[in-house]
Amino acid sequence: MNYRFNRYSPFAFCVAACLLLCGCDSSKQAGPTASDGAAVGEVASNGDVAPGGEAGPVSELAGKIAVEGSSTVAPITNQAKERFNEHYPDVEISVSGDGTSNGFASFVKKQTDISDASRPIKQKELDQAQANSVTFVEVPVAYDGLTIAVNPKNDFVKSLTVDQLAKIFRAGDEAKTWKDVNPEWPEEKISIFSPGTGSGTYDYFSEVVLGKDGTLRSDNQINLNEDDNILVRGVAGDPFAIGYFGYSYYERNMDDLRAVPIVNPAGNEVSPTKATIESGEYAPFSRPLFIYLNTESLDKAEVETFVDFYMENIREVVTAANYVPLPDEIYAKAVDNVANRVTGTHYLTEEGEKREGPLSEVYQPANLKK
Repeated sequence: MNYRFNRYSPFAFCVAACLLLCGCDSSKQAGPTASDGAAVGEVASNGDVAPGGEAGPVSELAGKIAVEGSSTVAPITNQAKERFNEHYPDVEISVSGDGTSNGFASFVKKQTDISDASRPIKQKELDQAQANSVTFVEVPVAYDGLTIAVNPKNDFVKSLTVDQLAKIFRAGDEAKTWKDVNPEWPEEKISIFSPGTGSGTYDYFSEVVLGKDGTLRSDNQINLNEDDNILVRGVAGDPFAIGYFGYSYYERNMDDLRAVPIVNPAGNEVSPTKATIESGEYAPFSRPLFIYLNTESLDKAEVETFVDFYMENIREVVTAANYVPLPDEIYAKAVDNVANRVTGTHYLTEEGEKREGPLSEVYQPANLKK
């Protein structure tokens, strides 16, 4: 399915090129197109790049785009960046995965064009954006399953409940050994690996496991880091370790990790897979991922063209990054919102409280808060 919206789309560049060839005056550079008339990178109905998508001239479009935020979303944006730069090599795109909160901190100060986020924007961040006259379009891009993993040598943890996770991660009478979690498990010290507090993944895990009044333990058994690769290596290197990160990091390291099935609200033990994440069966750890677009930045040809390319190829880049694509109707709404500069968030109530619910119910015009 194709998702198109803007005046700087590859199609528009193709038209501009034709005008130039006909002797008409135009200040815009021509973008690459496939020999069959389809835009480069155009997504066919099955999610593949349309025939001819790898061919075509290289565009002379130039500029810089700054992307900062979630290390979970960064692999998706990097997939889009790599494909985009094959056709627009003079557009310099920096992608930094220092955490969702850190990304928003820069975004609301107009220091970045796009903010990758593994959680929706918070009221305090929206307030900061408004204070700095920053308006944005909220775009969901994929589903993720926050994966709780142990070392493959751990053969005793068959599944975990949210209460057991709280016993491991929450401060106050926290478990020191695996036996403290379950008396049938060995009396071995638990090594814990968690994203840092600037991470959207931490925020999501904290809401689900620690609760509003709970805090993360801070003893010498827990290791915090914003770099998910370091967390992966930590769990892979200790037979009694446990950690959590986005599904993509687990899938890329399946030989060194074991995902623990989680007991969902229905009482079923469910492992994270693309199917269980998409269906919502992997609850409560299935979640949407986002990019936030500065509307002022969208007026720049290089940014708008990149976002256009990103969304035209969204299923391909999401799948390549080992995440789960969203339903077509969600992508269609997102593209329409970008085209019409529909600003604000769907995830805050008028009172500033976080709006809960499935993406299909929350991502509705009636829920928009500017």
